[in-house]
Amino acid sequence: MKENYELIDNEERHQYEFHIEGYVPRIEYIKNKNGEIYLTHTEVPVEFEGKGIGSLLVEKVLSDIEKKGLRLVPLCPFVTGYIQKHPDWKRIVMRGIYV
Repeated sequence: MKENYELIDNEERHQYEFHIEGYVPRIEYIKNKNGEIYLTHTEVPVEFEGKGIGSLLVEKVLSDIEKKGLRLVPLCPFVTGYIQKHPDWKRIVMRGIYV
């Protein structure tokens, strides 16, 4: 299941999301005025667990954060784990934050 889902930045709900067959896998965030984004929680519906949806979501979110020039503070264990497996993403993590 590696379809190319569209990443939606739902600023009103403070989350990035995919819309898949009526489900909304998402990563919640907090942005501040200093150009920092805190990824706080990843949620993938049980129907999609183990299918790579969470990793695809994280990958697209990290790309969007980089494109927007934000500094990342990963508070969510799933996002932290993803960055540990793909250490090149440490380039967008805020200085002084260890992943």
